[in-house]
Amino acid sequence: MTATPTKLTTPDWQSFIRDVPDFPKPGIMFKDITPLVADGKAFSAVVDELASHIGSDVDAIVGIESRGFIFGAALAQKLGLGLITVRKPGKLPAAVHAVEYELEYGVDRLEIHRDALSKGHNVVIVDDLLATGGTAAATVELIKTLGADIDACLFVIELSFLNGKQALADVNVRSLMHVD
Repeated sequence: MTATPTKLTTPDWQSFIRDVPDFPKPGIMFKDITPLVADGKAFSAVVDELASHIGSDVDAIVGIESRGFIFGAALAQKLGLGLITVRKPGKLPAAVHAVEYELEYGVDRLEIHRDALSKGHNVVIVDDLLATGGTAAATVELIKTLGADIDACLFVIELSFLNGKQALADVNVRSLMHVD
């Protein structure tokens, strides 16, 4: 018999996020979600809450490498949807669209398969963290390049003080936890 997960409140979720100073570079306070996903009840409660923000007209979940894959895969499975992966360079085997973007601590590049989505698809983008919005904005650009529509961007954590929502001004953004 499987136990039913208890409903956790946002403060309970925040207690599962570990701060790691100076990672990946000095001056960065990394928000580590591994304790959250290691706890079955907490992980299930977060996935349930994310799923509650996804409409019935969504065709697929887009997970951003790499922690977005964790939540994206769980959401896709829960909702019976496909998972589209947005990856770092050289990880996808077929023809890709790519975009370079700025991180809060450097420059990076994301790629998506050219045939992953097309006009008429409606997707939700999922990642663990919204910081400056660069990664999510690059993903939005990739999705739009393929002609698909974006229903929302969902994040487990938002670093509100970095104003990442500004980079996503034309997109519905939902975050479960806010760090000011």
